[in-house]
Amino acid sequence: MTTPGSLAAWTPGLDDATTLRAAYEAMPGDDASAIPWYVRLLENPASPLALPGAIDLFGHDCVHIVLGRGTLSQDEAFVLGVTMGASGRLRMWQRQLYRLCARRLYRSVFRFSRVDCLVFDLGVEFAGEAGIARLHQVPWRSLLDRPLGEIRQSLGIDPGRLATVYASERALWPASAAAQRLPTRLPRGVPGRQE
Repeated sequence: MTTPGSLAAWTPGLDDATTLRAAYEAMPGDDASAIPWYVRLLENPASPLALPGAIDLFGHDCVHIVLGRGTLSQDEAFVLGVTMGASGRLRMWQRQLYRLCARRLYRSVFRFSRVDCLVFDLGVEFAGEAGIARLHQVPWRSLLDRPLGEIRQSLGIDPGRLATVYASERALWPASAAAQRLPTRLPRGVPGRQE
């Protein structure tokens, strides 16, 4: 089992050349059994009460990687917001229900703060505006040996747009640990990269 410190310290960045497999193998993590029932109730596609964008743990970890996000609570909020927002089926009442549950029902490290809820909304809006593919339906295992830049491009995830939304997040919450370590350097060949 991974220690909480090592998982909290992990952040993948926005490297384009690394394969999904290499990035996934470098990601510390816990077994699916460590996910509490209340999280599985809303976020696991096998649950009858799953919200739009529900994705298995492997797919969820892959979304962290392609978005260049770590695993702090604020990172989780953004990843979940993007995944749910990209589903194309998320309604306002479902969004509000999720925020309420993440804020009041979830416990320990799974509980969202007020800022986490705002970052979740930022992720939902980003996914809607960017026209990202339905991430919960992506065959992630078939992409393991492809470079991350190629995967992002095929999913409609523009690193330049990510950099813009991350800059906004850093400006809104400059003291947060997650915002301080968001990727600031774009991969080579991305418009807007400062060489």
